[in-house]
Amino acid sequence: MTENRLTMSASDWALLVVLSTFWGGSFFFTSLTVREIPPLSGALGRVAIAGAALFVVVLALRQSMPRTLQTWGPIAVFAVLNNVVPFSLLFWGQTQIASGLASILNATAPLFTVVVANFATTDDKLTPARLVGLVAGFAGVVVMMGPDLLGALDKYVLAQLACLTAAFFYAVSSVYGRRFRAIPPATLACAQMAASTSIFIPIVAAIDRPWTLPMPSAQALLALAGVGLISTAAAYLIYFRILARAGATNIMLVTFLIPVSAILLGTVFLGETLAPRHFAGMGAIALGLLAIDGRPARALMRAVAP
Repeated sequence: MTENRLTMSASDWALLVVLSTFWGGSFFFTSLTVREIPPLSGALGRVAIAGAALFVVVLALRQSMPRTLQTWGPIAVFAVLNNVVPFSLLFWGQTQIASGLASILNATAPLFTVVVANFATTDDKLTPARLVGLVAGFAGVVVMMGPDLLGALDKYVLAQLACLTAAFFYAVSSVYGRRFRAIPPATLACAQMAASTSIFIPIVAAIDRPWTLPMPSAQALLALAGVGLISTAAAYLIYFRILARAGATNIMLVTFLIPVSAILLGTVFLGETLAPRHFAGMGAIALGLLAIDGRPARALMRAVAP
């Protein structure tokens, strides 16, 4: 059975909604965390908590962690691309902009993936439909950021650029991560969190000096635990389960749902508001992702075919 023929059952759709809520919740939890915890320290806490939880899962599954430098080296690179850099950028970005806006900008990751895959692979090239999707998607980014870019290059523009850069790193990591197909998903997730933690520790010690900072409140610590346990460890396990049952093409649908849950959480619990241009930009990005995904076009062609 090819990936294109994999279908979504009712339970898969339910898991997809749960996954989008968990990943959308990461922006909510991060907004609460960075109010009291510096971005780098928050990112370290996220990967350390998630790594500890995933290690318990690996033990329960009776899997073993990688044992050779030849394996850990690429995993460390993967950790930098998929965790260290994007988590740092998103945590800092959310000190300046709303969680909903950060989630919309983060939804551009599949757009960047199309570009990266076109140059980095031999079997995943641009098509006319994907090119249309790229134009629509990045037009949405311009709609959202245009007024800010025309003004001074202030911290709000830099924060939005940081979230876009994080999305780009997610795209690079998704292409780079194809080489780890032989490693069980839970083990890979745990290993990259362990590598990320090891990389973060000296950086946080040198820059944040966390032992000199005031003790965060219970709310901030619970938010940090939430982003580590729910939005990272549990989300990874759900992601790999859907990936195995429904395929990579179907799981891309989560990209459409993450901003919805993030915006709802930010509006209801954080009192955030977004400008009309942000919703217009989100619509353009969604249209771009639909064009890249290709299923609406195929469904339309089937409907009009004799």
